[in-house]
Amino acid sequence: MHLADYDPAWPHRAAAAITALRSAAPDLFVDLEHIGSTAVPGLTAKPVIDLMAAVRALSETHPHEPALAALGFLPHDNGMTDRLLYVRTAAGARSHILHVVTYDSWPTRNQRILRDYLRAHPEEAARYAELKRAVVAAGTHARDYAGAKTALVQELTDRARAELGMPSVPVWEK
Repeated sequence: MHLADYDPAWPHRAAAAITALRSAAPDLFVDLEHIGSTAVPGLTAKPVIDLMAAVRALSETHPHEPALAALGFLPHDNGMTDRLLYVRTAAGARSHILHVVTYDSWPTRNQRILRDYLRAHPEEAARYAELKRAVVAAGTHARDYAGAKTALVQELTDRARAELGMPSVPVWEK
């Protein structure tokens, strides 16, 4: 697994992908944002651009899959039942992940809430970056990377949700 120091090109890559997705599937996305660690200025991250899109109903996405595939976003099943995932690769490695969720669930999505919290609390983003580096330095396998971060991600997400007057919910949604 590879972590990278923050790259100021990440938001530009996300913006370009968002523009292309909106053009390829007009009227599908109610909202579309850059999420994940690459969306937090200064944060160490796996160099994969995560995007989250809101649609009125997940079933509305399927007719647009050929247009998404033309942009390199291919369906990916990882067992999550509350969203659709599309993965784009470049040079044999993931470059983008598109999470498609319902608009009804948009305001309470942990990924968006945590991103905004880390942007507003750079000291917490620094704690998170330190943990990421330690997990990778320990030789943690890629499949175990998310699990190794769970306790801190849950703690930070709980704080972020509490600031918004929301209850705690599990961070991993499989």
